[in-house]
Amino acid sequence: MRNVTVTLDDETFAKARIRAAERNLSLSRFIAELLSRELRRNDEYERSYRAWRAAKPFSIKGKRKYPSREEIHVRSLLRRR
Repeated sequence: MRNVTVTLDDETFAKARIRAAERNLSLSRFIAELLSRELRRNDEYERSYRAWRAAKPFSIKGKRKYPSREEIHVRSLLRRR
């Protein structure tokens, strides 16, 4: 474990102390958990992004028949009589 000095404005400090107390944590422990959660989230995002980039492209042709333009836009309903 390393000790770190953090400078906060009074309002942020007060809110952080309240949140830490609500969770029965010391302010130090609360801040450490916030940082840990944030860093894990970034790591998960990077892992997911790399997995997506490594995926091979695939063809969608032949998988299913796409509707025609006429099937999508029911023109008879749009025409005024």
